[in-house]
Amino acid sequence: MSVSRRTVLTTAAGAAVVGATSTPAVAAADDRIPVPALRTLRAAADYAVEKVRTVAPSVTAFPVGTKFEKWVYSQNGSWVGGFWPGTLWMAWLHTEDHAFRSWAMASAEKLAPRQYDTGTHDLGFLFYPSWVTAWRLTGDDVWRTGAIRAADSLIQRYNPRGHFIRAWGALTDPKNAGRVIIDTMMNLDLLAFASRRTGDAKYLDIAVEHARTTQRVFPRPDGSTPHVFDFDPDSGAPIGPNTVQGYSPTSCWSRGQAWGLYGFTTMYRRTGNAEFLATARRLADFAVRALTPDHVPVWDYRAPQQPHDIKDASAGAITACGLLDLAAATGRRSYREVALRLLTALSETCLTTNSARAEAVVARCTRHRPNEDGIEISLPYADYYLLEGILRVLRPKDVDRAIDLSSV
Repeated sequence: MSVSRRTVLTTAAGAAVVGATSTPAVAAADDRIPVPALRTLRAAADYAVEKVRTVAPSVTAFPVGTKFEKWVYSQNGSWVGGFWPGTLWMAWLHTEDHAFRSWAMASAEKLAPRQYDTGTHDLGFLFYPSWVTAWRLTGDDVWRTGAIRAADSLIQRYNPRGHFIRAWGALTDPKNAGRVIIDTMMNLDLLAFASRRTGDAKYLDIAVEHARTTQRVFPRPDGSTPHVFDFDPDSGAPIGPNTVQGYSPTSCWSRGQAWGLYGFTTMYRRTGNAEFLATARRLADFAVRALTPDHVPVWDYRAPQQPHDIKDASAGAITACGLLDLAAATGRRSYREVALRLLTALSETCLTTNSARAEAVVARCTRHRPNEDGIEISLPYADYYLLEGILRVLRPKDVDRAIDLSSV
């Protein structure tokens, strides 16, 4: 397993100080955005922040979804625990109100035991928007050290025969040992962070190998992706596509497509590998073609009832963030224009503004359609990525401070 000399040198050179990153690929707030759209996005960000301010004092665990518009909680964070402190950090960036900063750190601290969790691939989701962001915004090395410990746990899930990170199940459990999912692309940036901060290329090596494997077996000729791809865990030989969250192994689960788009763009920024950028563009182009006129994605782009099927606003928010990132990486304004239409549509049609009892910001989300679990609810990652996306437009330098939008 190897990476280019350029990558290794970039990794070693980045192992120093908070904010000591290479030239950012950060687009400044665009004055050419129509004034009505800017007003819509500012109003949505303000609404989101005030909703979070109202709810935060009563939050003692990690929101995982809503039931009758009220948050349901997980004590250990499940796979989504990083998004509540991440949302609080975004609220702090937007307001500079130190109450959000205090709430964010208190929430993130509750994830401390998960640094040592080798039973999940979701450590990037857990620790990047919470602990990595905390380190970048405070400079306190406790956060950096914990995030690197989480990366140490994540790389234990790497299968060197198949060159992939196992998605689900304990390391000692043979069930799902060869199962890879598109979502894992979003967990790789934690490994890139660990290499930059330690100067040890092993983390990024594994991230690159997993991304190359995903790139080889997931995208179809039209740029769509399945949710799952299975391998023989002993030989590493590919078995074939599958799904858990999507309609079928041949369909295209919209949130998974968004994870792939965002994840491959991030891996391009961390490595300079043009193939990762090309893959991100293929996934983006399919998603853009599949959007319905209302710009709120259906839960699966190939479900039989689309384009009139159940929506997933969370897929729209993640897609918008990925497209903004891709626009900055490629210089192609068309990606930014679609992202703005997505964010505007979500802000106009998917917020909880008409409900006095709602505790979340974004409605019209779908968690697990095949299981009939979480249909037309709110989800913590929808709130997080909506705020991230809007602030990428309104306050790009602040978002860069928080999550590092730089390129090699």
